[in-house]
Amino acid sequence: MSAETPVVTEHEGHLKRALGVPALVLFGMVYMVPLTVYTTYGIVTQLTGGRLSVAYLVTLAAMVFTARSYARMSAAFPVAGSTYAYTQRTFGAPTGFLAGWSLLLDYLFLPMLNYLVIGIYLEAAIPAVPAWVFVLASIILVTILNIVGIVSVARANFLLLAVQAIFIVVFVVMAFMTITKAGNVDLMAPFTGDGSAGGASPIFAGAAILCLSFLGFDAVSTLSEEAKDPRRSVPKAIMIATIACGVIFVALSYVSQLVFPSNQFVDVDSGSLDVMTAAGGQFLNTFFTAAYIAGAFGSALTSQASVARILYAMGRDGIMPRKVFGHVSAKFSTPTFAILVVSVISLAAIWIKLDFLASIVSFGALIAFSAVNLTVIKHYFVDEGEKNVLNNLVLPGIGFILTVWLWTSLSWLTLEVGVVWLVIGVIWLLVVTRGFQRPTPVLAIEE
Repeated sequence: MSAETPVVTEHEGHLKRALGVPALVLFGMVYMVPLTVYTTYGIVTQLTGGRLSVAYLVTLAAMVFTARSYARMSAAFPVAGSTYAYTQRTFGAPTGFLAGWSLLLDYLFLPMLNYLVIGIYLEAAIPAVPAWVFVLASIILVTILNIVGIVSVARANFLLLAVQAIFIVVFVVMAFMTITKAGNVDLMAPFTGDGSAGGASPIFAGAAILCLSFLGFDAVSTLSEEAKDPRRSVPKAIMIATIACGVIFVALSYVSQLVFPSNQFVDVDSGSLDVMTAAGGQFLNTFFTAAYIAGAFGSALTSQASVARILYAMGRDGIMPRKVFGHVSAKFSTPTFAILVVSVISLAAIWIKLDFLASIVSFGALIAFSAVNLTVIKHYFVDEGEKNVLNNLVLPGIGFILTVWLWTSLSWLTLEVGVVWLVIGVIWLLVVTRGFQRPTPVLAIEE
């Protein structure tokens, strides 16, 4: 049997089409975590000189162009695999693998990052219990939910998003009360900054970090084979989730900086706690911690589901060990073994440092975003011959330029780790193809 023919046995199950637009939008929004604005709140506020809202607007602009490219490619190729599938079908199997490999760096570490944050916050709330206990318990629970099925994930998403929505309403109300009592408030301060960091460079550096907040639209595309009418529902869900969360991020950062118009925090890594104390005292602090943990749990749930399906797509075509990653449970209709592999890797959250994790997650995302913008040009403008210059050349071209610009704003440590990861990917590709003596396995599209 050739490398291009996927092996499917009678014992293998199949992914089940069960998700409509609302479930896909919820998946994307939970993945992005509306409260993720507070994960790097203190860091980016200091970096931009109090212009966090401006940095979010820059990121949102770049992500809207890129999300549009994802939406168009998900309509052309409604399959599991996301960036990997799109790049493979347009630029060839080797390039597709490397694009998918870059995205794996982000996806494999994102669940781990969420588990680590859960452990840190819960240990701070309950000092008698060590963080690793919460990390392990979270991994076990998320793994069970993902194995049982994607419908159970969608149901959990609704609950977790509801908790964050309630918190956001309470926070905005209490913040408004605090601001009105303060008297003279400079409503333009979140856009003009506090003067501690001038120029555009700090804004772009902050925007590069904030790209991580928008990973949910890419996650939606990984569920194409489990979506109803994927050629219409997935593109629509991608755009809705991206714009909705972008508006939430800008609004929350703006209100937060009005409540706490300073970049001097007790602890920059948890600068959001200073905002909550200023807006609503200990009550809001406690409520925030609970809602934030719920959001991190939801993000862990959805990010593990997404990376498991990317591994499944790679395993199904033989680029990764097929018996492990290409397996779908006949009982649960989920890629069980891939889910378990992600869980084992996530155990590293017990030992790894938060600053190291945060420094490398963005590299793979921006590489993938850049690649997908190029696939729109290649597929529609070049291969299909659709000479609509605006839709098929200019708009994806702008998305590509913006993502590359943000990519070059990352730290040297991030770039070094990312390059090492890419080298490992090239070596693995050489092993699988025996130095390109064999053709790179090609993804079998399942409509």
